[in-house]
Amino acid sequence: MGTKTVDETGVKTDEHKTDEAAEVPETTEAEKSEGAEATPDDAAAADDVDSATTGTEGPTGVGQGAGAVVSAGLGIVSLTGSWVGTVASARESLIGQLQTSSSSNVGALIEKGYGNAWHATALWGGAFALVALIVGVVVLARPAFGAPGRPQAPWIKSVAWAGVALGVIGLLLAVLKYTDILLGLPSTG
Repeated sequence: MGTKTVDETGVKTDEHKTDEAAEVPETTEAEKSEGAEATPDDAAAADDVDSATTGTEGPTGVGQGAGAVVSAGLGIVSLTGSWVGTVASARESLIGQLQTSSSSNVGALIEKGYGNAWHATALWGGAFALVALIVGVVVLARPAFGAPGRPQAPWIKSVAWAGVALGVIGLLLAVLKYTDILLGLPSTG
């Protein structure tokens, strides 16, 4: 066995250690507290280590990220159309054709056969846009009611703002389509 000596820092060392192990300085708790102040990155890393060792984790933002993506997705659906809107439109068109099959009034045929279908598409687009807008606003407002000191990830904010913007545009287009300001029905007279 090797002999033990005390170095200048007060740490017992073995004289027969390899050069690599002897070159790594050991720091005591007093030296750690005298060193440079911890940076925010060091504090975050320490929190990660603490939560990993204790088994308790804080909010990860997964729900907020999912909500932001859902908001943006619903905003896109409100602009491009959905299966539900297509089915509702086809249903209204069929109902209109059945109601006007014996009538020769072209205006009634256009209104019931195509106008109601156009309005059904606008209603469903507006519904998707409204849900996208609400989900996006909830995701953006969530940090105000969450854990203090936990900022929201920038990508979550960006995607949620995209969902809000798409929702507003979708609502605007739905209102314009429903009121026949945008691509209104042709006049028959």
